[in-house]
Amino acid sequence: MTPNSAAPLPTPSLLIVDDEPIVLGALKETLEREKYHVVATTSARKALEILREREFAVIISDQRMPEMMGLDFLIESKKLRPLCSRILITAVLSLPTIVDAINKGEIFRFVAKPWLREELTTTVKNAINRYELIVQNERLTAESQRLNQQLTIANAALGEQVKTLESQKLDLDKANRELATSYEHSLDLCFRILATYDPLLSGQAKTLVEIARKMSETEHFTTEEKHILRSAAWLSDLGLIGVPRELLRTFRQNPDKLNERDLNTLHSHPIYSQTLASYIDSRPALGETIRGHHERWDGKGYPDGLSAQSIPWTARCLAVAVWFVECGLPKDLAIEAIMTESGRALDPEAVRLFLKVTHLIQLPRQVKEILLDELQAGMTLANGLYSPHGMLLVSEGQTLSPAMITKIQNHNLVDPISQRLLVYS
Repeated sequence: MTPNSAAPLPTPSLLIVDDEPIVLGALKETLEREKYHVVATTSARKALEILREREFAVIISDQRMPEMMGLDFLIESKKLRPLCSRILITAVLSLPTIVDAINKGEIFRFVAKPWLREELTTTVKNAINRYELIVQNERLTAESQRLNQQLTIANAALGEQVKTLESQKLDLDKANRELATSYEHSLDLCFRILATYDPLLSGQAKTLVEIARKMSETEHFTTEEKHILRSAAWLSDLGLIGVPRELLRTFRQNPDKLNERDLNTLHSHPIYSQTLASYIDSRPALGETIRGHHERWDGKGYPDGLSAQSIPWTARCLAVAVWFVECGLPKDLAIEAIMTESGRALDPEAVRLFLKVTHLIQLPRQVKEILLDELQAGMTLANGLYSPHGMLLVSEGQTLSPAMITKIQNHNLVDPISQRLLVYS
C-alpha cells in the first residue's frame, strides 16, 4: 500500500485539559472555529479515562493543575496513546524542564500563557500534521510488514514448488530414459523376430537402418523426421512375417511365377507393417512413412498408388534405401539401377541425398555432389544438366547465377531432373 492508496484519516479530534473552566472554554471555542472536533475536561484523571477509550490527534494540557502537573499528565498519556501529539501550555516557564521534555519526546511543543490565537492554531495544525504523518507511517509500516510476511510465505511456497518441479523433472527424465530404453528394446525385439523368421530380412534391416541413420544425420530433416526415418527403417518390413516363407523364397528366386493373389499378399505387407508398428509407436507420421516406402515417384507403386510430393519425404528417402537393399545387385550395378529409376520409381532429390551420404561412388577430389536445394550462385557445374528428354539445360563448366538456379528449380517442378548434381569444390 502506498501513501496515495492509504485510507483517508478522519477529522482530527483534540483533547484539551485545563482546570480553569474559562480558559478551557476559550481554548475549545478557538479550536472549534478551525473545524476541529474538540473534547474538553477540567480533570487530568478524567482525561486519562477518556484516552483509554479513544484516540486523539492532539492532546493539549495546562501545566499547573491540582490533580497532577501537566507534564506528568502528558507523560502518562503517552503510555496510553503514544502516537498523539502533546502540547503543554504553561504560564511559568521552566525552560530546561520543557526543553528536556521535548528532546525526550514527551511533548511536541509548548505554548506560553497568555497564548496568541495565531500561535496556538499554527502549533495545533503542525501537531496534527505530525500525528497524521506518524499514523500514515504506521499504516505503511504495518502494510509493508504484512506484504513482507506474504512475500516470505510466497517465497517459501515457491521454493517448495521449485523443489517439487525439480523432483518431477528428475522423475520425468528417468521416465524418458526408461521409455527410450524400452523403445530401443522394442525395436531390437522386432529385429530379432525378423531374424528368427528370415535371416535375410534381418541382414537387410541392418543395412537399411545404417543408410537411414546416415540420411537422418543431414540437415534435410526436422528432429521429428529424423526419428521417423530411423524407426521406419527398423519396422518397415515387420509385416513380412505374415507372408509365407515359400512365397518370399519364390519372390526372390522366381518372381515371374507369382500369381496376382501372391502379388497382392506381398503388396499388402506395408499395411501389415504399419499396423504392427503402431503397437510400438503410434505416431501417424511413422505409420505413413512405413506404409509409403514402396510407393513410386511415378505413381505406380503400392499399396495406395501415391506419386511425387504426395508421398511423405521420409518415405521417399526410405524407398531409395529399400531399393538399394532389396535389388540384390552388386554395389556398382545397384547404383546404376537407382540412377536409372531416379525420376521414375524414385524421387530424384532422395536419390541425390542417398548418393551423397553413402559415398558409394568415388568422385574426383575436386568434385562434390549436392542436392538440388543446395545450389548456390557462384557454383560451377561439373556435369551438364539435361531434361529427361535429353535437352541440355545447363552445360558443364557453367557458373551458376540466381537466374540459372531458378530456371533449374522451376524445370524440376514441371519435369523432374533425375541425374546427379555435381559441382567443382
